[in-house]
Amino acid sequence: MKKSISILGAGGKMGTWFVKFFLANGYQVIGYDIENEIKDKAVIKAESLVGAILKADYVMLCTPTRRTPEIIRLIAKEMKRESYLIEISSQKSKTAASLSKMPAKVNPLCIHPMFGPGTKKIIGQHIISIPIKDAKKELSVAKSLFPGANFVTIDVIEHDKKIAVILGLTHLINVVFANILAKDDKITLTEKMSGTTFKAQKILTESIMTESPELIETIISNPEIRRFAEEFWRDFGRLLTSVQEGKSEEVIDYIKSSQERLAKTSDLENAHKKLTIMVNSIEKKP
Repeated sequence: MKKSISILGAGGKMGTWFVKFFLANGYQVIGYDIENEIKDKAVIKAESLVGAILKADYVMLCTPTRRTPEIIRLIAKEMKRESYLIEISSQKSKTAASLSKMPAKVNPLCIHPMFGPGTKKIIGQHIISIPIKDAKKELSVAKSLFPGANFVTIDVIEHDKKIAVILGLTHLINVVFANILAKDDKITLTEKMSGTTFKAQKILTESIMTESPELIETIISNPEIRRFAEEFWRDFGRLLTSVQEGKSEEVIDYIKSSQERLAKTSDLENAHKKLTIMVNSIEKKP
């Protein structure tokens, strides 16, 4: 008998991805979404929230982060015994707290897939697992759901700190960069003049700007981002002031220090080569 998974938010970008993934892997998929149309005809479309989750073996929340803790509280008591509630939001402090308070009959699964809806295969993709009640059991179930993925287990506090840099700071920087590009009334000329570095940055910025404003706002509102953003802002201002005041040695020392520290964990020698290969691969015509 097929295992069943109910996906709440099945019409959204990530919800649609998971719908296709679980259908392809032999699951019976139930979908529910009050905001987006569920287009896949193979999905059993639920007419109500409770109806979507009553008999499912797994319930996956592809819902906005701010609403997820409340949804957990609403549905957990209605889920069947020994089922799993899977939560995938990008901030974990509040959602993890809600999962830990669920009735004992429901098993929590707190994961963070580090890939987007354009991903073709699960093999090699990174998924973060945040222990709630039984770390070993939860990781084992997650691996069975996503065979071939690379898993990293980390506690909820450390997760939000790391994500503040991995997603928060990168999104914050690129949102501002996107605003500057959007105001460039000669962007065609800018692109004609550009080299590899600008092209790569523009691709990254455009990719981030395909995400919903609500998701981006959620990512950069991570409370843990404040410390890193303040350090970035402080150093940004310091470098700009030093340049304007002709303090070249200060700027060079700052750069050298960063290079030396980064070289301990990164392959700087081949970094630009990798960047060139990446951009050339993207621009290569079929």
